[in-house]
Amino acid sequence: RAKVDEFELATKEAGHEWALFDLTDTFAIWLSGQRYAKKYFAQPHLLHTLLPKYLDFLKQEFSRFVQTKGQDENAVVALMGVGSLFGLLKVKNVVDQLAPMVKGRMLIFFPGSYENSNYRLLDGYDGWNYLAVPITADKDY
Repeated sequence: RAKVDEFELATKEAGHEWALFDLTDTFAIWLSGQRYAKKYFAQPHLLHTLLPKYLDFLKQEFSRFVQTKGQDENAVVALMGVGSLFGLLKVKNVVDQLAPMVKGRMLIFFPGSYENSNYRLLDGYDGWNYLAVPITADKDY
């Protein structure tokens, strides 16, 4: 998070548009708008039935975001806050739903590990393979 501004500067210097979509507070915003929010806070084990609606909410919010930013094929849309999905939704499922809305490139700030094309969110055991180019802290690019 501390270096997001540097990614934005480098992206703009390379001649690309930049848009940053932050997922961090989306779950709290979405859940607080639910009719029985207090019940879910008191009994969080009931949330699993609602999580597909949270994904729908993310798709709607992201679609609005991309439309307002007027992104084109030259743009980079960065996705931050995917760690807030841990235990709620799989990053792969969210990326699969959001990526088709991006005309240019999608950059995901992923707090986890990467090894042999396998990404593990927050080093959890639920890893996934994804065709992507990682930018890791331990390598020079």
